Amino acid sequence: MLYYLFTYLRDTFHLAGAGVFNFITFRVAMAIILSLVISMVMGKRLIAFLQRKQIGETVRDLGLQGEVQKRGTPTMGGLIIIAAILIPTLLFARILNVYIVLMLVSTVWLGMVGFLDDYIKVFKKNKEGLAGRFKIMGQVGLGIIVGLTMYYNNHVVISREVTGGKSGVYNAAEKLEAGEFTRKDESGKIQKYVNVRTATTTIPFVKTHEFRYERIAALFGEKYVDVTTPIIYILFVIFIIVAVSNGANITDGVDGLATGVSAIIGVCLGVFAYVSGNYVFAGYLNIMDIPNLGELSIFIGAFVGACVGFLWYNAYPAQVFMGDTGSLALGGIIASLAIIVRKELLIPIICGIFLVENLSVMIQVAYFKHTKKKYGEGRRIFLMSPLHHHYQKLGYHESKIVTRFWIIGILLAILSIVTLKLQ
Repeated sequence: MLYYLFTYLRDTFHLAGAGVFNFITFRVAMAIILSLVISMVMGKRLIAFLQRKQIGETVRDLGLQGEVQKRGTPTMGGLIIIAAILIPTLLFARILNVYIVLMLVSTVWLGMVGFLDDYIKVFKKNKEGLAGRFKIMGQVGLGIIVGLTMYYNNHVVISREVTGGKSGVYNAAEKLEAGEFTRKDESGKIQKYVNVRTATTTIPFVKTHEFRYERIAALFGEKYVDVTTPIIYILFVIFIIVAVSNGANITDGVDGLATGVSAIIGVCLGVFAYVSGNYVFAGYLNIMDIPNLGELSIFIGAFVGACVGFLWYNAYPAQVFMGDTGSLALGGIIASLAIIVRKELLIPIICGIFLVENLSVMIQVAYFKHTKKKYGEGRRIFLMSPLHHHYQKLGYHESKIVTRFWIIGILLAILSIVTLKLQ
């Protein structure tokens, strides 16, 4: 909102200094600072409120070190993260931008699903919380919203060169959304461009690094491509959102783990959003040029700031837990961001921690059922799943586990960013 206010003041009253709001880097910096302040100030007050109301976590007896001390720790701290994301975004971003709107919806949508789960656990004293099928329905609902918007919205476009030898050259099969326009490329040469609407993503480590979902649809018959492509795309988006949000939820099992990993992933996705949204960088790196995507950097800045600020209270020993209010929202945000910046095929690398945590649970359950059916007694691969509990059972302190997971997350983020040039 401040962007529109200062633009009006600049254009109408020629207010000195109002033009600074035109710079994305300035607004990103302000979003990060404000989100840090909100999460740290609001965090202290919310923790005090939750303690007064005795809104604490009910910890299951899993026989883990330090488990008893966690009982009664305030939960539902995800409200801090959500507020620290929404307020700076609403203040500093161009809120009419389609990507900003989509991310605001994603944040609130899964935040509400998680809040309902926490509310049932805390106030209704039901340890099971919201039934699993309702969580899935919420995740699927968000997947449909994101998928439909990304596929059909006329403002979700990619800029293509009309002439040139790059992989991003305009394909006549793509849906043209605007007439030709010109601008200088990275070498200073005038080039012709068009904006197209296309269901396309990025393939890492491949020279022809774009993949169109129409190729999958074509397997079902060329004449059905127009019908099957949106269905395939939306189903893929749903799968990603369900998988990543559940991965974040599972990862939130020891103090600071999910929050720190999410912040690292946020920085990585912020780099992708900034370079793809800037046609100069996009041309230099030979990656997708996505108009208006740079605005998403403000949201991502608020997201990273909120996570880091929340770590002030969530790092070991945690003074507050985020609950499903936070973990589901974080997962949904990360999944939606990856889809918007067209990096969904990089998710196994970017979100490698979430993936491994998810797989550890799936492998453990599958192996237990298999051995119980075969031998009459269920056996385990891990001492306990998810994976971070396995290391706790081995005697590692949770601070060491979290720190090492963060280090791995940083390495995965660096590898993901390196894919910008490894083609």
